[in-house]
Amino acid sequence: MDFQIALLLVQDGLVNGAVYGLMAVALVLVFSVTRVIFIPQGELVAFGALSMAAMQAGRIPPTLWLLVALAVLVLVVEAWRWKRGATVDWTSALVWCVALPVLACVLVLGWRPASLWAQAANTLVIITPLGPLLYRLAFRPLADATVLMLLIVSVALHGVLTGLGLLFFGAEGSRTPAFSDARFEVGGLQVSGQALVVVGTTLVLVVLLFLFFGRSMVGKALRATAMNRVGARLMGIPTELSGDVSFALSALIAAVSGLLIAPLTTVYYDTGFLIGLKGFVAAIVGGLGSYPMALAGALLVGQLEAFSSFWASAFKEVLVFTLIIPVLWWRSLKSHHVEDEE
Repeated sequence: MDFQIALLLVQDGLVNGAVYGLMAVALVLVFSVTRVIFIPQGELVAFGALSMAAMQAGRIPPTLWLLVALAVLVLVVEAWRWKRGATVDWTSALVWCVALPVLACVLVLGWRPASLWAQAANTLVIITPLGPLLYRLAFRPLADATVLMLLIVSVALHGVLTGLGLLFFGAEGSRTPAFSDARFEVGGLQVSGQALVVVGTTLVLVVLLFLFFGRSMVGKALRATAMNRVGARLMGIPTELSGDVSFALSALIAAVSGLLIAPLTTVYYDTGFLIGLKGFVAAIVGGLGSYPMALAGALLVGQLEAFSSFWASAFKEVLVFTLIIPVLWWRSLKSHHVEDEE
């Protein structure tokens, strides 16, 4: 391996690590607030990429009908809960179940823009509400369940969404045009504009999330819920609404990740699962509780994958997922007690 090849692998690892970093941050966010290991995060990545490809081909993305169906179903469930005497926050329910789905239908069915950036914005509007709708339908009724039970539900939801992805988009893969066709030469190394878009978008999102959690009242409420759910509820923070917001942010990050990777590789209905697993490995490296450590773990996963593809391409996935074993072994040695379930 010469120096130029090493630089190329570092570049590939940095681009892939940026995407895995977004996935890891989203997984840490959802887990810290709701105790859900959101395995279907990867399916939302694939839905984002394939929805964008469908609009590029002049078709209505099937995820729009999934959004409408979930919105109607959640409204029915909320009405049933209200009829049985449960307290229902109708303001947030109408936002997720009526306002955003109607906006998505108007933008996709009535506007149909030809601009790449406008189509990307439409994709975000379609995919983002899927997060809180899935939370309200599958996870919020089990808010007091054990982490294992929530994980089982998450795996089941992953299977359902994977099947829907195959039904909606078929087995054929799709790609979208790059957001930037520019090319630069730095020290003899070719750098594509799309790679800079991926890294730049990741940096911008990380900075915005840092400001959101540090400066905004909603972000501080999410941090309080993550630290102590019962204490946050006693202080008047609506923890159920915190779950909505965390899943919405997770879905938004997944949609952005899908838009970023679609010009770089062919995306299939099940492509997101592997990307989500690598983001999960990065989150585990960070302890499922630290955003900076999750980002560092993602960069490590990206570099390991890039260099493994050069030295042992047939085993690159094995080497990446094997990384989780020494990390868990080391953390088990440092753990002196087992926390009780709440």
